[in-house]
Amino acid sequence: MGELSVNHLLGIKYLKKKDIELIFETADHFKEVINRSIKKVPTLRDVTIANIFFENSTRTKLSFELAEKRLSADVVNFSASQSSVKKGETLIDTVNNILSMKVDMVVMRHPNPGAGIFLARHVNASIVNAGDGAHEHPTQALLDSYSIREKLGDVGGKNVVIVGDILHSRVALSNIFALKLQGAQVKVCGPKTLIPKHIESLGVTVETNLRKALEWCDVANMLRVQRERMDISYFPSTREYTQQFGLNKQLLNSLDKSIVVMHPGPINRGVEITSDVADSNQSIILEQVENGVAIRMAVLYLLASKIK
Repeated sequence: MGELSVNHLLGIKYLKKKDIELIFETADHFKEVINRSIKKVPTLRDVTIANIFFENSTRTKLSFELAEKRLSADVVNFSASQSSVKKGETLIDTVNNILSMKVDMVVMRHPNPGAGIFLARHVNASIVNAGDGAHEHPTQALLDSYSIREKLGDVGGKNVVIVGDILHSRVALSNIFALKLQGAQVKVCGPKTLIPKHIESLGVTVETNLRKALEWCDVANMLRVQRERMDISYFPSTREYTQQFGLNKQLLNSLDKSIVVMHPGPINRGVEITSDVADSNQSIILEQVENGVAIRMAVLYLLASKIK
């Protein structure tokens, strides 16, 4: 088995196509492990990993913690809301204090874009970005591509539309980088107010009509409207957003082909996607969650193998 070209997972834009292929091959092995009756391997028995979350998280934090425990790593969980950060301690001091306890790897979610990059330059540990502001969320993009590969056989040549709040979404940006790197065609769809200016420079096209986007695509990745990142109103009402950009079963059934439906979660049922779509056989949302553990196991294993 090869090795990654990077020492940290800070964003998809720092990866090469061969890195993604290696992560997927490794995840295939770990997916077999997590479907056994005994779901643990001793691979990272001598590695200590700190999960440092400065933002609320349920699925990502649980997924990383489960991945670490499946690999037999020692796990330290750190919550910023109950820490000395509240007393004014800097990010570097906080992390260095944790590292002085002989921690090898740090999984960090932070509200500020670039926090992981900043940390990687100043501390002696392998950093995994679990989401930095509206910048990137690399493991989510990896598990999304892995799920498409599992469902459709390959990502290359597929038409993927990302629908919703593109402006505030770290998932959208990481997915664009990952999908383009693997040879997929990508469109973004949503209200013009939620589409970043100059996004075409990333090699994607913009479509503001959901039906047209769905008729074009093989895969629709439906994003949540991130109200917690909005300081102004970007559309008149939730009802109007749902009417124009919400995916319901009637619309899905009216297409002349079957498409794959994805969602990174958490789902606002009845807003960006209805329950009958989320729970339909065209949805791979639960497969994404399962694949998230295997992908994060692969990332942690491959990065740990580079620790000197």
